[in-house]
Amino acid sequence: MIGKLKGTIDEIGDDHVLVDVHGVCYAAHCSGRTLSRLGSPGEACVLFIETYVREDQLKLFGFMTALEREWFNLLQSVQGVGAKVALAILSILTPSDLANAIALQDKTAVSRAQGVGPKVAVRIVTELKNKAPAFAGEAINIGLKQELGEGVASAPVSDAVSALTNLGYSRDQAANAVAAAMKTAGEGADSAKLIRLGLKELAR
Repeated sequence: MIGKLKGTIDEIGDDHVLVDVHGVCYAAHCSGRTLSRLGSPGEACVLFIETYVREDQLKLFGFMTALEREWFNLLQSVQGVGAKVALAILSILTPSDLANAIALQDKTAVSRAQGVGPKVAVRIVTELKNKAPAFAGEAINIGLKQELGEGVASAPVSDAVSALTNLGYSRDQAANAVAAAMKTAGEGADSAKLIRLGLKELAR
């Protein structure tokens, strides 16, 4: 199985790139975003590869990062999402944008991808909400910031964020630190504990 390709770009097509590895050219199908970030023919490139082996074909899918590859596979765990649709989603949304959309249940953002109808978009944001461990922390951050913005965050959380901002940290830095602290201390922690753990996060 091929896990990564390191070589030079031979040709970039509409949905794929040819990577020359010591004289052997591999065709890797990529998202539009990945293709746009590659260099020009003759330049070096590195792609993380997902290899699909079927009875009648062997197909390679290429990604700029291992995280993008992880999302490619995760998306396909949802009924109605195949490789083509997963690439279409990753063409319009970065892994971070996709995590945001799922955390906020933003089916509209996902449905902008070609081939994603309303029903599939709902399934994606619903089914993947608890299936994306790599973004668990990010989802907490987003949820916390949304609660702070709406004024519905718990008093210990609000107090901890306020205390950290009073120390000179930005609101985003404070919210991220408190979100990380909540993962360690649990949602029932008091403000003093959240502040202490938040400061440890900020000192890293």
